[in-house]
Amino acid sequence: MTSSQESARSRRAEPVLITDAHPSLLDEHAARKRRYVITMAVRALAIVAAAIIYTETHIVWLVLALAVLGTFLPWVAVLMANDGPPKSRQHVNRYQARPDRTLENPQAKVIEG
Repeated sequence: MTSSQESARSRRAEPVLITDAHPSLLDEHAARKRRYVITMAVRALAIVAAAIIYTETHIVWLVLALAVLGTFLPWVAVLMANDGPPKSRQHVNRYQARPDRTLENPQAKVIEG
């Protein structure tokens, strides 16, 4: 095998990211769905664990902790799923008044009639 064939095979399949472009909306949505499913799976495990611990050991404080976790995780999951990536700070081009370009002369006489 020649060296040119080896280098072609050893190259990465994905192109190198050279810009500051944001990930696509589909990628962001897929990541948020994955986060939601993982959080809800943890909630389901917490509720099942609470039921098992209550029936087997009767450790009330642990059952209550898992029940509270199972109660608040749906709210947290929805917040995390609806949260998008942070907005990038961009420089806003605002008008800066220059004193040498004023329209009115502050020492001018104003005649009111």
